[in-house]
Order: sequence, then structure tokens, then C-alpha cells
Amino acid sequence: MKKSDFFYELPERLIAQHPLEHRDTSRMMLLERDTDKIQHKSFYELPDFLNEGDCLVLNDTRVLPARLYGTKDDTGARVEFLLLEPRENDVWEVITGPGKRARQGSHFTFADGVLRAEVLEVLDNGNRVARFTYDGSNFYEVLDRIGQMPLPHYITEELKDKERYQTVYSKQPGSAAAPTAGLHFTQELLEKIRSKGVNIVYVTLHVGLGTFRPVKTDDIEKHHMHSEHYFLPEKTALAINEAKANGKRVIAVGTTSCRTLESVASFRGCICEDEGYTDIFIYPGYKFKCIDGLITNFHLPESTLIMLVSAFYGYDKTMLAYKTAVEREYRFFSFGDSMAIL
Repeated sequence: MKKSDFFYELPERLIAQHPLEHRDTSRMMLLERDTDKIQHKSFYELPDFLNEGDCLVLNDTRVLPARLYGTKDDTGARVEFLLLEPRENDVWEVITGPGKRARQGSHFTFADGVLRAEVLEVLDNGNRVARFTYDGSNFYEVLDRIGQMPLPHYITEELKDKERYQTVYSKQPGSAAAPTAGLHFTQELLEKIRSKGVNIVYVTLHVGLGTFRPVKTDDIEKHHMHSEHYFLPEKTALAINEAKANGKRVIAVGTTSCRTLESVASFRGCICEDEGYTDIFIYPGYKFKCIDGLITNFHLPESTLIMLVSAFYGYDKTMLAYKTAVEREYRFFSFGDSMAIL
């Protein structure tokens, strides 16, 4: 298939610039796999469409406030650092801007000396490797104090509360972007789901900035996915296998949870405790090995995420659903509305 097959027209006014006041009041397009019926609901109605014994799989990664603004020590010039991936002992791979200010051996200061950095290496791809030193005992605590959220480029409004770009169940720090399908959940809604006998379990996949990388090849099969770290704990594996044995559904919340489950099923031939890196690329023609349902947001045109949804729900039905969402003025992308394919 061609990249252009996944294009759709989206008015800019439908790109959500801020989260709703109440997370679970977002709209939810309900797509029934068996009947192809499209219904228009609110997210707080989700429990009505879940059954006792179903297994709901959430990604408990936590977004790092990984955007840092500081100055170069010898010139006072302003610089921006974006943390990408930890190496060891407070050494990180980072993107710097402007890049020419961050040569090997240069030093930078953030938040009046609360955090300092030295560039150790300039990589072939233009990224830097930097060592951080700081006042305090925990690097992540320092980030929470002085860092800013790395919001997607299409969000231009300021986010006043950093927690609104975190899921209420976020736990494991390491993502450069939120698993946005989970932003609609509240603790109260999760309790309501549990009360129906639905088993809620967790995986971790740390979302990389590559999730926003556009597909540049016209032939989608030639696109290479970025690699992301995942962990599937034993408790989650046992719950999924129990649901499967009892003929119940395994429902992934978000493309990140989906990619984790399908990666383990593909790599191991079963669902079991596992940890590693995945660059799995799911597009139409892929045979799903684990999930029976998917809860997700509305994704960018020509993105790998809309390709994944098309693989699960069917290309023609997915593009029709997106056309319907535009016509009915759903809110799109990270802070937008939800789609449940059940």
C-alpha cells in the first residue's frame, strides 16, 4: 500500500489544543467489529461495552518533562535540550538546539545552576550525548521541578498543568510522549470497570519521539520503525492467558499497549513475561496474535498509527470512520476524542 492511501482532510480547528476539564467526558466513537455499526458515545460510557472476564491492558509509562531551557556557560547563549534516552549514570542522548552551540566539551547551565550538562559526544545523526550533574539526590525529581513537557508540534497552546499530559495510572518514567488513549481514564472510571469483573493489567512501553516521525517512503513496507523499550510483567501475562482460555477479550488501550502485546506474541510465540526493544510495524495485512479490541485516539494522516488501526479494523472501515469523525467534528490527536473498536 501507498502512504497516500492513509491521507484524509482535517480542518485545523479540529486539532485539540488542550485537554477537556473532565477527562472522561471526551466523545467516544464506538466501532462494532461484528456488525460494522458506528455509534457515538461519551468515554464515561465505556464500562457498558465491557464484559466480565475481559482483560483491559494499559500502558503505565510516565512522560518525562524532558524539555530543558538553559544557557551556554562561556557565552550565555540560550539553548534547548530534549532528553531522548538514558545511557548510564546520568548520561543521556539528547537533541540540542541550536546544535552548533553544543559542541563536544561545551558546558551548559539550567535553572540557575540546579542542573548542569557537559556534551561528551556528537553523534552521526546530529544528536548529542551529555552528562548531567545536579543539586539533589534524584535526577527525575530535578526534571519534575524544572523540565517542561515535550508536547507534539501540533499543540501550540501552553499546558498549564503538566499532569494533564500524564495518565492517572502513569508509574514508570521514561516516555518522550504520552500514551494518549489512556488520558481519558479517571480513577473513578477504572473502579467502575473493575466492578464489572474486568481485569485491568499493565504493560510498559516507553514512547519515543520517533512516534511523531513521518513516513517518508511512498511504499509503506519500506518504512523503518523506531525502536522502543517495553516490559510485560508475569501478572499481566497470566491475566491475558486466563482471558484467552475463557473465551474473553483482550483489549489494548492505545497503540503502544497493542504493539507491546503483539511484539511479545510475535517474538516469543506466546504471551509471557518479557522485556526488550521492539520496532514492530503493524499495517494492513498483519495477522493479530493477541488483541481482540483496541481503544485509541484519532491519529495524524499518513502516520504509522492510522496504519495500525487500519490493520486491526480494516482499511476501508477505518477511513470511513475517520471521514465520519471529521464530519461530526470530533476532536483529533493527543488531547482529542477516542475511538473504541470492540
